[in-house]
Amino acid sequence: MNPFVVALLLAAVADRDVPVRMRDGVALRADVYRPATEGRHPTLVYRTPYNRKRTAEDYTTVQAAVARGYAVVAQDVRGRYGSEGEFVPYRSEGRDGYDTIEWAAAQPWSDGNVGTFGLSYPGAVQWLAAVESPPHLKAMVPAMTFSTHNNFIYSGGVFDMSWTTWISENIAPDVRRRKDLPGPRTGREADETWRELRPTIERRLPLSNIPEFRDIAPYLFEWMKVPPGDPGWTWMDIRGKYERTQAAVLNLSGWYDGAYGTEGAATNHLGLVAARRGTDPRSHLVLGPWIHGSATMNARRGQIKAGERSFGTGAGIDYDELILRFMDRHLQGLANGLDREKPVRVFVMGENAWREEEAWPPASSRPLVLHLQAAGGPGQLTREVPSVASASSAFVSDPLDPVTDPFVLEPGAHDYRELVKRKDVLVFETEPLAEALRVLGPITARVHVSVDAPDTDLWLKLFDVAPDGTAWNLMSPGLDVLRASYRDGGPERKLLQPGRVYALFFENMLTGNLFEKGHRLRLVVASTFFPHYSRNLHSGELETVSATARKAEVRIHHDRERPSSLTLTVVP
Repeated sequence: MNPFVVALLLAAVADRDVPVRMRDGVALRADVYRPATEGRHPTLVYRTPYNRKRTAEDYTTVQAAVARGYAVVAQDVRGRYGSEGEFVPYRSEGRDGYDTIEWAAAQPWSDGNVGTFGLSYPGAVQWLAAVESPPHLKAMVPAMTFSTHNNFIYSGGVFDMSWTTWISENIAPDVRRRKDLPGPRTGREADETWRELRPTIERRLPLSNIPEFRDIAPYLFEWMKVPPGDPGWTWMDIRGKYERTQAAVLNLSGWYDGAYGTEGAATNHLGLVAARRGTDPRSHLVLGPWIHGSATMNARRGQIKAGERSFGTGAGIDYDELILRFMDRHLQGLANGLDREKPVRVFVMGENAWREEEAWPPASSRPLVLHLQAAGGPGQLTREVPSVASASSAFVSDPLDPVTDPFVLEPGAHDYRELVKRKDVLVFETEPLAEALRVLGPITARVHVSVDAPDTDLWLKLFDVAPDGTAWNLMSPGLDVLRASYRDGGPERKLLQPGRVYALFFENMLTGNLFEKGHRLRLVVASTFFPHYSRNLHSGELETVSATARKAEVRIHHDRERPSSLTLTVVP
């Protein structure tokens, strides 16, 4: 047995397979770990679709919490492993989370002060429960989760292709076991099968042509029918609901987390600050140089890497201590110094240093506008405003031969120098910097574009280019894409008139990076970045229902009347 589990069992009381009744009578199973000492304890709730029985074995947080005097409830969400009901991702987590929190607070071993923790899906369930306003929820640490369906199910109106991977590797085995369906029933078997199927399934058109998923994930097909911005997604969105919770919140993510996580942490923090204006917002934000999950975040030995890029020896954190110190303050009222610390802690890549700030973006920040230009030669990023009356650059995009990410299976930072060799991209970059430039905060863009087709997607890929040619990506794919027909957010599509110039606005990008002296900022413009997200067919039809694709000429305008620009947040 895992030594952490042995230590936990020796120091704690473990109640197994405890039924927790939801308001509709469905029983969700939980394991409860609590100190062996008598009395009532502050209580932490962890809800997961990934098998509660692995929680104490896979994570040290439970052991650390019990040793600190907390009771911990680890629960399978509805329709997963030991819990009754039908699993539809995220759909019941608000109500079920509320009911579980209030159940925990009422138990004889709980003192009524409840906190929640977890990352990814276990992070999302916290927010979905919190906006239902459970009265006993006092604090939560949601890590690496979203703020809106349009940076989660979709990004910028483009469907996220990673859902099939998530379902195949994480969800399908238990579904097959519960429903007695054919196919792999262990994680290892599922991983091996998906490695074989993935290349062909990802390239299928239409996207809904995946009969392999009909029985194991019928909701996936429903998601494809509901466009971004549709009221049918309101139940999932956190944005606009921040006033519904009074809990203290520690928002946590990484620069190379799934795009939804980075944006979600920043947006949710800002939403709480705005909703609680005039009072102590009790919201904190931590952004590190990490990929999705706890591995790079919790690393504290040697050089910390995300992908191929090293960030020094101080880039990791003690995740358990971060959670428990926050809970000590807000569940137990301990004066542990947290109130004296600045609420924002962010890591600057390249500089490889943490910064503590009072606000996000930092109060000392200022905008730096870089204009796209191409004066008869390579594309440029320059501070000078375009002065010519007419200027543009174009490329031809073929959705059947998309720009493909060579590092799709390796999240984090990588050297993308080869990307510029493709003919279906445009490249704009600065001259070598005369002095270092620290970018820390949101990045926005306005791009004037015309297309000889009724629709297209636009990707803006930003890189830190070293003198030796190394080109590091600065964020995960998804924050930097926009579908032209959903340029106003949906749900109605507004197709393009071929040849007409439109202004597209990008508002979700963000990073923290020091561009050293002699480095360049490079912006690569493309229409695809496969297979992270689906491909625009350029036909005017959606790829969820059509397989008819065509090439399209995408023209970026960068002149006096139709300027295109990138706005960075820079700090001293």
